[in-house]
Amino acid sequence: VQLQASGGGLVQPGGSLRLSCTASEFTLGYYAIGWFRQAPGKEREFVAGIGRRGYDNAYADSVKGRFIISRVNAENAVYLQMDSLKPEDTASYYCAGKKSMWYSTERNEYDYWGQGTKVTVSS
Repeated sequence: VQLQASGGGLVQPGGSLRLSCTASEFTLGYYAIGWFRQAPGKEREFVAGIGRRGYDNAYADSVKGRFIISRVNAENAVYLQMDSLKPEDTASYYCAGKKSMWYSTERNEYDYWGQGTKVTVSS
């Protein structure tokens, strides 16, 4: 069971990116999904989470109002729309799956992880 995170890249401050989390061999709709990020030399931190049903979600204070997490179960995908990006958003972003109805902000509560996609915000 593996998740795939994609959509990262280099963007200027104030720009936007949309990250995707997909799975080729299982149905994401059975899992709550979390997005985490890890900058060089720092701990992996929670960014956003969404429950199985899609209407419950949460964000880290640092991204609230700028990032939106959503899921389209028909596409077997979860997205993280990132707007008004800042240099401090630079990190590798990971999606993770939790066999539960509800997301968690704690990384050790997730069962499966993707490989990460790198986001660099720089002029």
